Order: sequence, then structure tokens, then C-alpha cells
Amino acid sequence: MKKILTFGGMMIIIIIIILLISYINHRLYLSKEDKLFVPNGQMVEVNGHQMHVYTEGQGDITLVFMSGGGTSSPVLDFRSLYSLLSDKYRIAVVEKAGYGFSDVVDVDRNIEIVLFETREALSKAQISGPYILCPHSMAGIEALYWAQKYPDEIMAIVGLDMAVPESYEDYNINTPMIKLAAFAANVGITRWIPGITESDAIKYGTLTDEEKELYKVIFYRRTATKTMLNEVQEIKISAKKVRENGVPNIPMLMFLSNGQGTGWDESKWISFQKNYIKDIKNGEIIILDCPHYVHDIEYEKIANITEIFVESLN
Repeated sequence: MKKILTFGGMMIIIIIIILLISYINHRLYLSKEDKLFVPNGQMVEVNGHQMHVYTEGQGDITLVFMSGGGTSSPVLDFRSLYSLLSDKYRIAVVEKAGYGFSDVVDVDRNIEIVLFETREALSKAQISGPYILCPHSMAGIEALYWAQKYPDEIMAIVGLDMAVPESYEDYNINTPMIKLAAFAANVGITRWIPGITESDAIKYGTLTDEEKELYKVIFYRRTATKTMLNEVQEIKISAKKVRENGVPNIPMLMFLSNGQGTGWDESKWISFQKNYIKDIKNGEIIILDCPHYVHDIEYEKIANITEIFVESLN
């Protein structure tokens, strides 16, 4: 027993030393990378913290891109898609607190606060509606709530494999695993894992080498942040509120994946969206044979169909 305790004590000491070395290494790299971590959009103060809003294009119609949960760099994640649309439309990407260049804050992330901050960020960046919302994944809940609460601000929704309330009814959120990922990111363990920064935006998109490097810099600062964790912990409550409010009667175009990366198989994932959109007069579903980050893979097809859809609204 004494030998076992001695061995266990030594292992704990070794683990602590490894974590300490990893943390110091992480902090040194963060310091070196500071010169690259420069916002390419506008910083605005909302709710006592800074939020990043990126815009490009000069069109009369504004497409607002809204990232799914845990996407480190929304601006770069959506770039392959919105770069194909910005010649005709104004593009806006709002990076929520805890994402991209926006501040990481430990605050409540219920649907009311998240939506307030998104709308306030757009207002302070002087980007007025009405908008066409382009939400990915979990942001679908915020987009639907926006359309429910402020229908005059929303022309339509273009869902990029967006979630709907039914998606979260039986969804098992693995909070311990998310907290473990947050710990690994905070102490720099993620820097030792090969290929972990190779997001779909990097693997399949049209990012330049400089943008890929910037994405990695942001990844090491914005992975499983405490703000993201707070948001995930609220999402089932938020989805329930959206479900109780009914289906907003606005045009919807939904691009759906094959379910890979959603936690559901293809038939179940598609059924959620089909059930939700079935009674919408101007609703359409496009099924794509690709994983969850559809905008990083099928960006050309999505851009072409989106343009036809947007023009039909006029």
C-alpha cells in the first residue's frame, strides 16, 4: 500500500509539472501572438464589454451571419460563403461575447440577453434592418426568437444547418466534457494535440494562408470559453421558450447537412427541420450531403441558391 501511495503521489507531481509547463508555454505563445490578434472589424461596447462586428459589401439588403455554439472565429468561419455574396449585399457578422475578437465575460447567456446584445451591437455599428438572418447551428434558436419578438426587423431566415427548438428537447448536453475542454484550452493542452485547429473553414474553405494562421491564433484564445459554457447551459431553456412562442411566419430557406457533427443521425436531424417548416408558406429545405459546417464546404451552392431566394423576396 505504501508503494502504491508513493507511486500515486509521484504521478500527481508529474502531472502537475506537465500542466505547469504547458500553461507557461501557452502564455508565452499568447504573448507572441498578440500582434496577430487584431480585430478586422469594428469594436463596440455592449452591456459593459466589447463586441466585434465585421461588415463588408454595400448592398441595400443586409445579411446577418450568426455563429453556432463554440465556433472560435465566426468572421473567418463564414468568410468562404459571405465573400461570394458581398458584391450584391451588405454583410454583417456579429461575434457574440466569448467568440472571435469579442471579450470573454462570465455573464448570464439567456436568450433575452444574447439577443439584446446582438441587436445593440448592430445598432452601435450603425447597421440598420430589416435583416436577413443567416444562423448556423445553435444560433437558429436566437434567430427564431428574434423573428418572434421583433418581426418588423426580419425579412427572412437562411438557415445554415440551424437548430430548431425540437433539436434540444432530448439532446444530452455533456457539461463535464465541455468543462474538461475549457480546462484543456486554458492550460494550453490544445497546443499539443495535432490537427485540433484544422476546422472545416481551414480544411475546405477559401481562407488565405494568413487567415488560416489567424484562425489558429483565435482558436487558442476562444475555445470553450466560460461565456460559451454559460450559453450552452442556457440553450435548452431558451429553446423551450422559442417553442412555446410558436413558429414565426416569415420566409425561411434551410440548408441541411447529413447530420454528421450534430449528434443526430441524418433522418432524425432532417425531420426536426421538416416538422418545423411544414406550415410556413414560403419555406424551403435544401439537403446537402456534407457535415454540419455546411457553409465551409458547400459555400458555392449555398451562395447561388441564397441569391435566388433573396431576389425572390423583392
